[in-house]
Amino acid sequence: MSPSNGDLFTPSPSCGPRIRVGIGGWNYAPWRNNFYPAALVQRRELEYASRQLCTIEINGTYYGAQKAATYAKWAAETPDGFVFSLKAPRYITEGKRLAETGKGIGSFVHGGLAEMGDRLGPILWQLPPSRPFDADDLAAFLAALPRELDGQPLRHVLEVRHPSFMDERYVALARRHAVPTVFTDSPDYPSLADLTGDFTYARLMRSADEIPSGYTAQALDRWAGHARNWAAGNDIGELPHAAALQPAARPRDVFVFFIGSAKHRNPAAAMALQSRVDGRG
Repeated sequence: MSPSNGDLFTPSPSCGPRIRVGIGGWNYAPWRNNFYPAALVQRRELEYASRQLCTIEINGTYYGAQKAATYAKWAAETPDGFVFSLKAPRYITEGKRLAETGKGIGSFVHGGLAEMGDRLGPILWQLPPSRPFDADDLAAFLAALPRELDGQPLRHVLEVRHPSFMDERYVALARRHAVPTVFTDSPDYPSLADLTGDFTYARLMRSADEIPSGYTAQALDRWAGHARNWAAGNDIGELPHAAALQPAARPRDVFVFFIGSAKHRNPAAAMALQSRVDGRG
C-alpha cells in the first residue's frame, strides 16, 4: 500500500543530538527517480528530504549568500530536531588573503543566518585546492570567525584541500582556535582525521553507481563504527593523521555527509548509515 500524503511528511529518522547523517542539497533531478516519491512537487522536496534525513549540507550558499527570508523559509519547512550545515560563500575563502576577509565573514553571518534559529548547524569554510597552508594568514582568519549569533553559539568547521595542510603545525593551530577539520574521504584531497574541535565533520565521496546503497554493507558498518567512536570522544588510529592521536575525550557531536561521486546513490547511503548508528539496521 502506498504511503499517504501525511505519512510522507512525518519525520522518520531518530535525529538525536550526537550523530547526524545527511547529503549535500536537496534539488537533484535523479533523486526524483530513486528517493523522492512519484509526483512529489519540487517545491516540497526539502520538506520531504528533511523528514528522511537528520541533516543537509546546503551548497547554494557557497555560490552566494541568501536573503534572510530564504533562510527563514528553509527553517520553516523542516521538522524539529533537523539541522542544516551551510557552506560559506566562496568569495570569502578564494580571495588573495584570508586575513582580509573579516568584513565578508561578518556580512555573511549577520546577513540573515539568525532566521534559521535552532536549524542552524555548522558553517563550513572550504578552502580551495590552490591555497597552501600559511600559518599567519590562517590564524587571522580563524580569529575573525564569530563565535555566537544573537547569543547562540556558532559552530565553524574548516575544509582544507592543499597537501601542505598535512602538517602538525596546522593541527596545532586549528586546535588553538577550536575549529574542527573536515575529514574528506576523497582520492583527490588530503584527508585529515585529526580532532581539532569539539565536534567531528566528515564528507564521504566514494559512493559507487553499481551499489544501490552507494557503499557496500561492510563499508557502511565500518563508517558506523567510526561515527560511534567519534561520538564517544575517541580518536581513530586507522584513519590518516598529520599529528599524534589524541587521548579519549568528552563525547562529541558527529556530522557525516555523503557528497558527490555517484550522487544519485547518496540519499540511500545516508539513510543506511543513519539506520546503523541509530541501531535500526
